[in-house]
Amino acid sequence: MAVRVRAVETLPKLMRKLRKDSASSTVTQSPVLPSLRRAFSLYDQINLIDKVPDDQLRFQRYTETGFTVNGVNYEGSLLCVGNLVTSWGPRNFSEITPQSLSIFQIIRPIPEILILGCGRNIEPVDPELRRFIRSTGMKLEALDSRNAASTYNILNEEGRIVAAALLPYGVYS
Repeated sequence: MAVRVRAVETLPKLMRKLRKDSASSTVTQSPVLPSLRRAFSLYDQINLIDKVPDDQLRFQRYTETGFTVNGVNYEGSLLCVGNLVTSWGPRNFSEITPQSLSIFQIIRPIPEILILGCGRNIEPVDPELRRFIRSTGMKLEALDSRNAASTYNILNEEGRIVAAALLPYGVYS
């Protein structure tokens, strides 16, 4: 909201400046338009760094072997549901099975989406695993772990019920 207020306040000033500049410029010289990028930046509307509640999980960094979540370093694979984080058994993509994700049969509320971090590269998801995830009522998004962590942050910040199962970024399948 503050961004829109700032934009509304800035627009009349920009218009006056443009009128003033065009009146004083010569015919051969075209006026330089001021940039509106800062006034209408999406970064200000979706602030991914500041004002994150203390109880909300936030991936801050990834390494070849793990992740940093809310200032705590975790080694190995992670399973995140809402604002809870736990170590997760699979060490490579082929170890991700319906059994490794069986917690989603009992957890409530059911997350609307499971973000699957496949390691360094996006991997095709086994049809059996895809059917299992669909049977729990979730949607599946398979990404490389770097983008999976970012997507989790954005969806979690929006207040959506989201889950992530992430292999470390250094994992190749």
